[in-house]
Amino acid sequence: MARVCREIIEALILAAVVFMLLQTTVRNFKVDGSSMDPTLEDGQYLLVNRLVYLNIEMDRLAKIVPFWQADEGSSRKAIHAPERGEIIVFEFPDRNPDNPRKDFVKRVVGLPGETIRMFDGVVFVNEEKLVEPYLAEKDHSNAAELTLGEWEYYVLGDNRDHSNDSRSWGAVPDANLRGKVWMVYWPAPGIQILNILDRIPCFG
Repeated sequence: MARVCREIIEALILAAVVFMLLQTTVRNFKVDGSSMDPTLEDGQYLLVNRLVYLNIEMDRLAKIVPFWQADEGSSRKAIHAPERGEIIVFEFPDRNPDNPRKDFVKRVVGLPGETIRMFDGVVFVNEEKLVEPYLAEKDHSNAAELTLGEWEYYVLGDNRDHSNDSRSWGAVPDANLRGKVWMVYWPAPGIQILNILDRIPCFG
């Protein structure tokens, strides 16, 4: 009897640890709307990797690990910072604290320090034309020039005619990042891993 109880307790502890790890590293997200068509469709469920963009405070780590050295206030991403072409989930950068928090899903096209503008649907990054193979249709929108700060990203929907994105409200601060979209897991016929190499943007 004691052995059975011990095994049950061990199983419960293991389940709790797995659950906590999943909650820390992965979350789910439901696509609401058509702003990411045809890459993502309304109603699809996504798995979002929260760990990849997690900020690690290096100076605090140095206080725990004896041989680790870091400048005060220094930090880095657990794996890497957002890269151009990645699809991310982030909290809408609304400056009004009374508005409800809402998460969006968009594609990264501009990185910290870059100058972005759009003319007739074409994105220019530091005056270089961005080639975007994931777009099904070309739109003809324009966007004023914007230089991104050290921790800011420029995001756009793949369905530009029906997307509320950085063209309207500007950059996404690093603090608003929730994670990188990893895969579509529902509905089952549409299961896919995202950010395939032949779909990343390039200059040309």
